[in-house]
Parts: sequence; C-alpha cells; structure tokens
Amino acid sequence: MATKTRSSKRKYGSTAGRKVKRAMQERKRGTLRSGRSGKKVKSRKQAIAIGLSEARRAGSKVPARRSRRAR
Repeated sequence: MATKTRSSKRKYGSTAGRKVKRAMQERKRGTLRSGRSGKKVKSRKQAIAIGLSEARRAGSKVPARRSRRAR
C-alpha cells in the first residue's frame, strides 16, 4: 500500500503568522473589529480569517482563498 508523502515546503510565510497572531491578540483584548460593519469580532475563526486576509494584502505567502461551490 502506498503511503502519502507530504511536501516539506511551508504553506504560510512568517509575515502571515505575525498578522494572525496580532489579530488573535486584538480579539482577546476586545479591540478587533470587522471590516465593513465595524462590529466587535468574537469568533476565533473570524480573527484568523482577518489576519490571513491582511497578510494576503501585504503580499505574504498565503494560499489563495478556497472558492465557494455553487449551490
């Protein structure tokens, strides 16, 4: 039976990690706000998404967003 080999290349760059870390810390302090509506972010997943999107805008090494399937 063939075993799966995993690529040793890093998926996310160091800048991406820093952006996500900053977003998570802001969320813990209660100062992280959503972009358009300006509401306070409480979700862990949303904080990570905000950090990754900022990293993408900064040109960091981050995989492209997963495309949503048509319903």
